[in-house]
Amino acid sequence: MSSVSARASDQEQAADSTTPETNIWRDVLGSPRYVVAPMVDASELAWRLLSRRHGAHLCYTPMLHSSVFCRDPKYRREALVSTAEDRPLIVQFCGNDPNTLLEAALLAEPYCDAVDINIGCPQAIAKRGRYGAYLQDDWDLLRQIVSTLSKRCRAPVTCKLRVFAEIGKTVEYAKMLETAGARLLTVHGRTREQKGPLTGVASWNHIKAVREAVKIPVFANGNIQCLQDIEKCIEETGVDGVMSAEGNLYNPYIFEACYPPSWEPALEYLDLVERYPAPPSYIRGHLFKLFQHALCLAENKEERENLARNSTMESFRNVVYALKDRYVRYHEGRLIWQEETISDYNLKLPPWLCQPYVRHFSEENVQKLELEKIETQSETAKRKFKDEEGNEISRKRLKKLKRIARRPNRPAIVVKRGSDLCCDCPNPVSLKCVHKLCRQCCRNKCFTENLDCAGHRNLTKTRRQMAIEFAAKRKTQDAI
Repeated sequence: MSSVSARASDQEQAADSTTPETNIWRDVLGSPRYVVAPMVDASELAWRLLSRRHGAHLCYTPMLHSSVFCRDPKYRREALVSTAEDRPLIVQFCGNDPNTLLEAALLAEPYCDAVDINIGCPQAIAKRGRYGAYLQDDWDLLRQIVSTLSKRCRAPVTCKLRVFAEIGKTVEYAKMLETAGARLLTVHGRTREQKGPLTGVASWNHIKAVREAVKIPVFANGNIQCLQDIEKCIEETGVDGVMSAEGNLYNPYIFEACYPPSWEPALEYLDLVERYPAPPSYIRGHLFKLFQHALCLAENKEERENLARNSTMESFRNVVYALKDRYVRYHEGRLIWQEETISDYNLKLPPWLCQPYVRHFSEENVQKLELEKIETQSETAKRKFKDEEGNEISRKRLKKLKRIARRPNRPAIVVKRGSDLCCDCPNPVSLKCVHKLCRQCCRNKCFTENLDCAGHRNLTKTRRQMAIEFAAKRKTQDAI
């Protein structure tokens, strides 16, 4: 880390372009109102340029792993690819080590306008890696991370976070980050538990409370499916800008209040990918979202399968053109689209148009799942995993008992004593073993006694013989 320290000291000596009093939303980023979120495998350069050409004022890179970014030049080179058109740009990192995040930030700051720390990712991988929303349990570490970067980076430091269930704790959390040195906060109005089937509705009340409590700029994130939602969010919460993730993915023209036929942004995106290549998985993911409603129809089964199976630019274009040829006559009014009878009076857009993805999951279902979870926890607490005699039962033992209870008449596996046991240990003999041993004992025997066992694929003798023959052959060739 000596190179990092040296570089950090150079940064401290250099004239800083921003001061703590500078409003980076206005003076550095140019007062952006419409923001494209950092999206893993989705907010790559080609997609950012498409979004900017249709109303986005500010974009984030995908979430980058700070440790991989520091040690892998190829990862770093691909993550930082950009153009003059792709500004202002914020690079987002995840991680839990202040020094590693600092090193990553120092490497990235010449290529961006600010560095963002991801403390909002709720996924299981973030829990395993102890980053994202799972850092909100360790305020001391977060304070150290934000403080370290804000003091030693020339680029402003921002944070993207999720809220706590309590508004008061969320406000305290945001103020702690502001005090530590964060220059802008993006508040996603959902808790880290609100994901998957429990996503629910984001709380703008939490965002409004944070906006009123801190002095630094605030972006809002959550419940954005159209331009009207953005304007309403700004009006209700008082935030400086609004970030869109899913709304942008399903309709990159969202900031223009436009619902184009899906093939228009798809072809424009593919043209950009020709100039700024992206992995096939990224391209496929974008096309699936753009054509989400059309690909759900049975008549487009072949196009859906082609999109899933193929990975060439030609195949991607063929899918887009096939869907365009099928629906362009309806879109232009040359044919009448026969929709199923609508049972209510809500506006329903035809399937070939870009439109929001709406999760049909009511608050009643959310409450029902939460109630079931509470009841399960309550029952577990009552049982306390005890047997009839009052002794505690381990979770592993309880799991086995439940499995037995599900299949009480399952015949037990009986291991015969005597000849069916391994000679060297009490484990059963493998039926395919040449030496009548278990797998591990066979491996040991083959290695120590230079033997083979085709049943266990332990070919020690054969491999040694091959090595000896190869060495002799090479020796002969050298002699010649």
